[in-house]
Amino acid sequence: MNKIPLYEKIGYAMGDAGANLVWRGALAYLAVFYTDTFGISAAAAAMLFLVVRLSDGVTDIIMGMIADRTHTRFGKFRPWILWSAPFLGLFMVLCFTTPDFSETNKLIYAYVTYIGLTLAYTVSNVPYSALMGVMTPDDTERTKLSSFRFAGAFAGGLLVMGFLPELVAYFGAGDNAKGYQFTMYLFAALLIALMVITFVSTKERVIPHSSNEGSLKTELKDLTKNLPFIILPLLATTLFFYYRDIYSGLFFTGVMAAMTYVIKKLLNKDQSSLTGTQQDMVDLLTNKPWLILLGIGFLTMMFNGIKYGVIAYYFKYQVADELMAGQYFVALLVVSIFGALATGKLAELIGKRNLFIISLVLSGLLTTAFYWVPSDNIVAIFTFGCAAEFFAAMMPTLFFSMLGDSADYSEWKHHRRATGLIYSAGTFVQKTGGGFAGALVLVVLAGYGYSGMDESTISQSLPGMQLLMSWIPAAFAFLGAALMLIYPLTSVMTQKITEDLAIRRGNV
Repeated sequence: MNKIPLYEKIGYAMGDAGANLVWRGALAYLAVFYTDTFGISAAAAAMLFLVVRLSDGVTDIIMGMIADRTHTRFGKFRPWILWSAPFLGLFMVLCFTTPDFSETNKLIYAYVTYIGLTLAYTVSNVPYSALMGVMTPDDTERTKLSSFRFAGAFAGGLLVMGFLPELVAYFGAGDNAKGYQFTMYLFAALLIALMVITFVSTKERVIPHSSNEGSLKTELKDLTKNLPFIILPLLATTLFFYYRDIYSGLFFTGVMAAMTYVIKKLLNKDQSSLTGTQQDMVDLLTNKPWLILLGIGFLTMMFNGIKYGVIAYYFKYQVADELMAGQYFVALLVVSIFGALATGKLAELIGKRNLFIISLVLSGLLTTAFYWVPSDNIVAIFTFGCAAEFFAAMMPTLFFSMLGDSADYSEWKHHRRATGLIYSAGTFVQKTGGGFAGALVLVVLAGYGYSGMDESTISQSLPGMQLLMSWIPAAFAFLGAALMLIYPLTSVMTQKITEDLAIRRGNV
């Protein structure tokens, strides 16, 4: 009854294959496109990546609320995948288009188009991620579905990251700006086709008990009143990350202290006096598995985002073979598909939590090896990179499967289930981690004096690239492994929650 047909798993996977034409393309090539083709400085591009994440902090949560309150004959989440596809394709093209503007207007254009891309991605990917949580009530089946999802994601990434350099060279014939634009036309058309396949082939099955949620208009109005609660911590973190001085440090400390006070006051309030938005916040803030997963999601995205964000630079300047970056991406993503598909079976054998810890530790250790690998030893570069990537591929697969478990935990504990909101926070920390990872790559390179338009700065920035390929990302993997040690949902507890909810829902 809870089994998902193979065709539906494949159809669901097609959605993330399409999304990763955007996600992996932006993650791997947007930074180097901005600095080396569009002509934006590394420091300005770093601030761009950080500022865009502030908008994500609001839009992801709003989209989660909207999706939870969507009622159509096609379900809550599936329609948004279809409706958003044309806009996602459009902004994908616009982001990699280079109008002949002044330096200031180029930066404005980059802000507008990148914010448009992330907004379209939010409207698509928050409902897409939440869809996993309602396709089956079985946590084991969700892990298998997550394996298919990320096999699809890595296949989409394989296309964009592996073949983008060759396609840019082919379409551009020496003009990278033209090459990027025409390549994105191709990927945008493919993206829309894949999203349609997901919409047509999937089905929503889990129908939670009705809650006392208010109308969307009322909840958005309530959310507006609570926006400082969301924006201020993000702003303080962003400013401290970028400036790293006494003033930004004091602002960060003050904001976090104030937020701690507000959270304690909210948790101590009488439940009957809370608004719908406040009830959702209390449910989430008392959901220990979800809180730990937020931290894990950010750390793993920093780990993977830094590694992927520096590859184009590393092969262009360290290895001195720019096109080999595409071959390296292909190797990584082929290995990633096998890693994602192996996750479900391995999780059954040793448990999700244990597998997550093992994957973080082993991938982190293999990544540190890059610090000692000579840039002319191509065999070693590919060997260590692929070995690390096999375990890294398990991280997002486990993360989104375990978000479904935390949604079950929330429904089991509070008799309320905000699947869209829980997954929106998950996608938000993933995108925030990706944004901060991309910004950190640029901040480190800027710290070493790198300028993509000045070849004399290249040699002095090579040590920074070496660190970005090794110790810097590995540190985030080790922090993630330490955090996962306190994750409370064991396989036994997850099974009990699943059985209790099945009885409560009347085996729907």
